[in-house]
Amino acid sequence: MSRSLAYFTDLALRRHEGSEITASSGCTVIRSPQNPTFWWGNFLLMPAPPLPGDLERWEALFTQHHPGAAHRTFGVDVPDGEAGDTAAFLDAGYQVYRDTVLTAQRTHPPHRVNTDATFRPLATDADWASAHALRMAVNAADPDGHEEMGYRDFTTRKLASYRHAQTAGHGATLGAFDGHGQMLAGLGIFDAGDGVARYQSVETHPDARSRGLAGTLVHTAGEWAQAHLGTRTLVIVADPGYHAQRLYESVGFTPTEVQLAFQKRPPAG
Repeated sequence: MSRSLAYFTDLALRRHEGSEITASSGCTVIRSPQNPTFWWGNFLLMPAPPLPGDLERWEALFTQHHPGAAHRTFGVDVPDGEAGDTAAFLDAGYQVYRDTVLTAQRTHPPHRVNTDATFRPLATDADWASAHALRMAVNAADPDGHEEMGYRDFTTRKLASYRHAQTAGHGATLGAFDGHGQMLAGLGIFDAGDGVARYQSVETHPDARSRGLAGTLVHTAGEWAQAHLGTRTLVIVADPGYHAQRLYESVGFTPTEVQLAFQKRPPAG
């Protein structure tokens, strides 16, 4: 079991999605042949923070285990965000992420509860198509969003993985739907084992923000997980510089750990 709660749940979800997880060369290797351009489905998990002079060895290991990959992604299996020697990684163009890992035994409704939308798990082909349209709209509105065609393929494969995990009974993707069946907000929540469930990809359509949709959906998903998965601990991860962390805290989550990661995007073009 990982020391990091974030990576313990990440790896559990990758298994549900059909990814391959093996131990090799003193690290954990995660491969997602069902979604080869999913950066965080194809990465190496370091057992400890890097030491001075480690970058060349880790990059060689990444190339060995992910030949042909244009990205570079490394997780670090520590719960406190201690990054070790980051200078060489930063000089080589990596971004260092320290995301907040929040937990709750139970959520409560947000201050602003949305009563206009219908909140439920996805069930039909039309629901999943609407989820795809939502993701594409969120990406298009993001100044740092991904290239459209590549992201479309990634999203198609990613939602297929979620649907596979949902069909197998490991959790669900839930949406907030308007009266016309359009999905205005969505997220995934899946069982990670040991009574733990992990949220995934909380997103709201750019035209539907500030309506209480995300907070209501996060609470609804927490109640759903306890009723259908027997969840005792809910886990969600947030960028500490983004407003989502405050939203999660407003429905009962508390910062517990820090998830550490190194990421280098593929070269432009």
